[in-house]
Amino acid sequence: MQNKKKFYISLVLFGLIGQVAWVVENMYLNVFIYQIFRASASDISLMVAASAVCATVTTVFIGALSDRIGRRKAIIVGGYLLWGISILGFALVTPSVLGKLFPALTGAALSSLGVTLVILLDCLMTFFGSSANDAAFNAWLTDATEEGGRGAVEGINAMMPLVAILVVFGGFMSFDLALEGSWKTIFLIIGIAVLLTAAIGFFCIKDAPQSADTEGERYFAQIAYGFRPSVIKKNPTLYLILIAFAIFGISIQIFMPYLILYYSVSLAMENYVLIMAPAILLASVFTFFYGRVYDRIGFSKSVYISLALLLSGYAILFLFKNAALVFIGSLLMMCGYLAGMAVFGAAIRDRTPVGMAGRFQGLRIVSQVLIPGVIGPWIGAAVLKNAELVTNNDGTTSFLPNENIFLAAAVAGIIVPILIYFFQKLLQKREKEI
Repeated sequence: MQNKKKFYISLVLFGLIGQVAWVVENMYLNVFIYQIFRASASDISLMVAASAVCATVTTVFIGALSDRIGRRKAIIVGGYLLWGISILGFALVTPSVLGKLFPALTGAALSSLGVTLVILLDCLMTFFGSSANDAAFNAWLTDATEEGGRGAVEGINAMMPLVAILVVFGGFMSFDLALEGSWKTIFLIIGIAVLLTAAIGFFCIKDAPQSADTEGERYFAQIAYGFRPSVIKKNPTLYLILIAFAIFGISIQIFMPYLILYYSVSLAMENYVLIMAPAILLASVFTFFYGRVYDRIGFSKSVYISLALLLSGYAILFLFKNAALVFIGSLLMMCGYLAGMAVFGAAIRDRTPVGMAGRFQGLRIVSQVLIPGVIGPWIGAAVLKNAELVTNNDGTTSFLPNENIFLAAAVAGIIVPILIYFFQKLLQKREKEI
């Protein structure tokens, strides 16, 4: 491993700020178009799906490119720079700005334009973010770590999504999210933070050595490498884990786009941050140590514990609406979610062929983002199709997410341990260990 101090600074800084930006995209953009442009569940699912497709295509191409040029640092730093600029652009997509640019549009027509522009800008932002984070940073992280210690590193990396939620919730809890002025401030803060991270990365990140020889291999051959039947046959465990990871992700994405709306609107928890923050903090600490459990007992045992926690959390959130029980359910759900991300992430890194981390990031993103991001929100929108509607002050209507999203997530979640058990039996016949 390279200089440990700079490595961990880069891991925490780029992991955290990158996830803060993704929280704004994956959770707060949903709230943004819901509150400001009265978006429907279908609009939200479309935005999540479009972003997932963009992220996947970007990671496949840029991941292979980073392998080819061997300069992941340039893509990380440059990508974060453009990512920050694109986030600043959202401050301009508001009713007041659009109203001045298109004075003939009002009401539903203006809202429809706003939703469309947000989705398009989201895809552009995703291109920059996925180039920097999903493709280059994750490949760099694999290059810079060694088998036997990746569980501990992945435990830290997997903490970042919910630590980012904690930072965003805590930082913006005093903001009135029904006001467009609040959103302008949020986008300015996050955009500047990402730009500063790019500047720091120029000094902290050092390209790790890559041992794979890519000379003479065509770029598009590198892109297609992970999808070749011969490569799949050589690495059956990796691909089976990716399949299980995709189903795990679907379970998460069924409820995640609607989670903040469920707490704040459906349960009318004005201080939902006070419930979420301790749960997130405890789940993050749990995951930090759980990564080391993976290093000791391996994937086949540690994954079942994380799934049991996740399903227990779903059950409580579906059955109860009392604040104390919602906290317990949220805590269990988050522990299972983060621990699962750590376990799956470490297992995938351990089984990625040496020197080919970049081209395999496309496969990881297919299972982590594309499949869950398209199927999960679609299931969530279908579950909420007949959800209760409320009339807003301007005469438009908004839907109320309900607890059925957790039931649907549990149904998908139960499939994961069943699949893993089946895969274990299948691989045992081939004398391989999952």
